[in-house]
Amino acid sequence: MMEVISVVAAAAASYIFGAIWYMSLAKPWMAASGVEVGEDGQPANRSNPVPYIVSFVCAVIVAGMMRHMFALAGIDELGKGVVAGLGIGLFLATPWIATNYTFSGRPKALIVIDGGYATIGCMVMGAVLTLL
Repeated sequence: MMEVISVVAAAAASYIFGAIWYMSLAKPWMAASGVEVGEDGQPANRSNPVPYIVSFVCAVIVAGMMRHMFALAGIDELGKGVVAGLGIGLFLATPWIATNYTFSGRPKALIVIDGGYATIGCMVMGAVLTLL
């Protein structure tokens, strides 16, 4: 049961970090992503719950896999969890983002913003997974 709690807590922590990250970078992210903006300057799909639900479900999936990898590797200390999370975000998730965005002609700023979230979000997950 503790395994499930640690995965959900890690996903929630990363999700909360993402909310802070994207709220602080809202204007450059909206400009770089080309998301449709309403008259109020907010994303037009802001009230649609689907992206938020999908985002949280995906965070649970990532946290679950990270927990599994941590168990196999014996990563059970905060420092190791942070470094492993950094590595997963910076050297696995972000290169995929960069590859996809480069081929689709997306702005470099979007790679930095979304890659930064993937990197730091995985670090947050790694920290929480080793704390619980």
